[in-house]
Amino acid sequence: MKEEPVFIPVGGVVKAHGIRGEFGIKSYADSPTLFDDVPLYLSVGKGRPRPFKVTSWREHKDLVLMTSPQISDRDQAEALRGREILVREADLPEPDEGEHYLHQLVGCRVVLEDGSEVGELKGFYETGEQDTWVIENGAGTEILLPAVPEFVLDIDLDAESIVIEPPEGLLDLYLHPDPPKKKKRRAPRSKKQAS
Repeated sequence: MKEEPVFIPVGGVVKAHGIRGEFGIKSYADSPTLFDDVPLYLSVGKGRPRPFKVTSWREHKDLVLMTSPQISDRDQAEALRGREILVREADLPEPDEGEHYLHQLVGCRVVLEDGSEVGELKGFYETGEQDTWVIENGAGTEILLPAVPEFVLDIDLDAESIVIEPPEGLLDLYLHPDPPKKKKRRAPRSKKQAS
């Protein structure tokens, strides 16, 4: 039996741009040159992604603007909003030494330097400046960690573990939030009686 390919999102369509079918995507790839190097696919609801040809792309502010022979006007481009641009995992280039793809890290145990368990990496948010990891502890509490080198000390894919040193107070913020303050009771107001 043939194994189904695994698809990895590399961008999300956020808007139409202009009137000739150009559309803007938020790129999840380190470099948009990936769009030249591998076959691309477009998400189709719950169905199997379909092949998607890109004629050209260019960087514009914080987006990558694309054109496709399959999209010729603004209405068609607008209909793509919310869809994802995907690649087959098997088509991704090998990462450089010491680098990883984010999707490879999902499911790894997250621990502190002393070995204390923090939780499991469940996902991530990609933003312009940095990625934010979503870590879930055993009680189901989500912890958001800025994934920058000073907080992520070691990644061991073979052991499926990540060692972190979060900024001071971050874990307490999520794990020990202040209890809600009780409201002070007001003294009842006396009603004036009409004379």
